[in-house]
Amino acid sequence: MSAKTSFLNLRKDEMVKYRRAIHQNPELMYEEKETAKLVSSHLKSLDFILEEGIAETGIVCLVDSGIPGKTVLIRADMDALPIFEENSHEYKSIHPGKMHACGHDGHTSILMALSSELKTSLKEFVPKGRVLLCFQPAEEGGSGADRMIQAGILDKYKVDACFALHVWNHIDIGKLGVVDGTMMASVDEFFITVKGVSGHGALPQHTVDPILIAAHIITGLQSIVSRNVDPLEPCVVTVGSIHSGNAFNVIPETAELRGTVRTYSKSVYDLFPSRLEDLVRGIAKSFGGDVDFQYKRIDKPTINDPKMADIVREAAIQVLGPDCLTEEHTRTMGGEDFSAFLMERPGCYFFVGSRNETKGFVNPHHSSFFDFDEDALPIGLSVLKAVIHNYLSKH
Repeated sequence: MSAKTSFLNLRKDEMVKYRRAIHQNPELMYEEKETAKLVSSHLKSLDFILEEGIAETGIVCLVDSGIPGKTVLIRADMDALPIFEENSHEYKSIHPGKMHACGHDGHTSILMALSSELKTSLKEFVPKGRVLLCFQPAEEGGSGADRMIQAGILDKYKVDACFALHVWNHIDIGKLGVVDGTMMASVDEFFITVKGVSGHGALPQHTVDPILIAAHIITGLQSIVSRNVDPLEPCVVTVGSIHSGNAFNVIPETAELRGTVRTYSKSVYDLFPSRLEDLVRGIAKSFGGDVDFQYKRIDKPTINDPKMADIVREAAIQVLGPDCLTEEHTRTMGGEDFSAFLMERPGCYFFVGSRNETKGFVNPHHSSFFDFDEDALPIGLSVLKAVIHNYLSKH
C-alpha cells in the first residue's frame, strides 16, 4: 500500500489536470459525451477493455487480477448542474448556465487516476478478484444509477460489493465521513394541480377557489409528518413551488404545487405516496374541488452495509491516521442515486472532506461559487485503493 508520507502526492497533478478540464467543460445529465470521450481515451491508452454507451453515456471497465475472487464495483458520477458559475478561476465553466457545482468532476478524475494505478500497481493492491470501474451519467436527478443497473452491469460482471465517494465541503480536508445504515434520504417529487371554478374575486360564492384549497393542502401535508410518521423517523415534506392566477381580482381555475418528500425510513418511503394522495384529494373534495396528482420516485434512501462501512473506516485510518473519522455533517436529508446500487449489493458510500477555510474552499454544494480543495483528490484515491485491497483480501 502507499506510504502515509507520500499519499498526498499520489497522482495529484494527473487528477488536477483531468478535473480542471472536466470542470471547464461541464455537461448536464445524459449529455456527458465529451467527458465520456475523455474517460474512454484514457482507459484505452492503458490498454483496458471497456464497455461504452451504457445508459447513453456510461462506461464500465473490468480489471481482472487473474486470481479468482470477488468483484468490487467503484463508481464515479460524471454530470454537471444547470447553474451559472460565478467563480473567477482560470478553469471556470466555458458554458454559461452549466457548472460542476457538486464535485462530480473530482469523482471522475479520481476514478481515472485509479485506473492508472490499476495499470501500474495492480499486484500491489488487488491481491485477487476483479475491480469494475463504473463511470455513471445523470446522478443529478436523472436516475443514471438505476439505468445502468437496468442495463445489467451488476449481473453481467458478477458484482459482489460496491463503493463510491463524494468530496464534501461540509467536512474539513483530512477527515472522512462514514456511517453505518442510512446516510442520505430518499428523494421523491410530487406535482399537484388543484382544479376549481374561476370567477370574479368580488363574487367568491360563485367560484371554487383553488388557491384556498392549495393553502389548506400545504398546511395539511405537514400533518402526515406530525401524525402519521413515527417521531423518531426523520422525514421532510416541502412545497417548493406554487403558481396560480394572473390578476388581483380574479379567482383562477387552477393552482399548481410542486414539492419534495425526504425520508430515511423504508416504511415511511412506502407509506407516503398513497397517504399524501388521499390527503390531497380529501381536502380538495371538501371544498368542492378536484386535483390531478403525480408522484415521482427519484432516489431511494442511501443505506450503508455496516461491514462494508468498517472496510472504509479501516482504509481511512491506514491512509489518514486514527483521528480522521467523523460522523458530524455526514448524515443528510439530501439524496444520492448510488442508493440504487446499495439496494442491490452490499456496499458503502462515504464523504471525503474537501473544506479548507484557510484556502477559501467553504461554499456549499450546488452553489454558483462552489469549489473544493484539490488536496482531497489524492486522499480519495488513496482511500479507494485501500478499500479495494481490504475488501478483496478479506473476501
